[in-house]
Amino acid sequence: MSGYDIRPYGTDDASIAEVTALLTTVFPKAGFTEAFIRWQYAENPDGPVVGFNAYHMSDLVAHYATIPIVSEINGVCESGLLSLNTATHPGHGGKGLFTGLAKATYTKAAEDGLGFVVGVANAASTPGFVRKLGFQLVGPLRAIVGFGDPLEGGDGECAFQRVWDAERLQWRLSNPNARYAVETVRNGLMRFHTASGCPLLSAVLGAFPQTMISTPKEKVRFGMSLHLGLDPSWQRMQPLHVNIPVRFRPSPLNLIFLDLTGKGRTLDAYKVRF
Repeated sequence: MSGYDIRPYGTDDASIAEVTALLTTVFPKAGFTEAFIRWQYAENPDGPVVGFNAYHMSDLVAHYATIPIVSEINGVCESGLLSLNTATHPGHGGKGLFTGLAKATYTKAAEDGLGFVVGVANAASTPGFVRKLGFQLVGPLRAIVGFGDPLEGGDGECAFQRVWDAERLQWRLSNPNARYAVETVRNGLMRFHTASGCPLLSAVLGAFPQTMISTPKEKVRFGMSLHLGLDPSWQRMQPLHVNIPVRFRPSPLNLIFLDLTGKGRTLDAYKVRF
């Protein structure tokens, strides 16, 4: 990365505006706004964004961001990172900037005592994460369409799952780019939906105990639901649910995992709730 200045970034207004401008240039249809980036990078109750920028002649030309999360791994709560946004200006591709920024991020994270990085990669980015950065390809997320509850969050041995509480859930539901509706499902759980871009099909965020929910949401008005992720309980789906094969999706949405502890830990896709 000769000729580039690599530096960590902050969450002040100038930094957020600068990063948003680059993301909008690279992904003009993705809907990045300063409010959304501030929500992701600065307002997360688990901590501010962790990542690095690359500058050329004082211009921001590449960006990589992760945010802290807490997950339960084999019954123990542990802090790690969720890999999120990466962007390289079209005029600076092929210079190894993404790989360099990612490695700098993971080195800093390990030094700070964080235990892992998890993320979802598309078909184009998966080889880079796996071959150049050492990630484990856990497997593609499942995409399940149907009516009602496919036993989300139910039975099944779980070795990895994100930890949620009222504060984290409130932050998640405050996403300025999304509007959520709610329905009661079972055993005191509330399930949150948002629009999927397809009429009469809602995307499900997850199911959470009613005791974790302090802000009322509008009642859901959708028919079928899309459940995207992994869950041990989905091995025995209820009727009226269909698993969409990877070959029929625009992207496989691969779950990837990197252990930062030096222990070489890996995940079993059948024991992951994500």
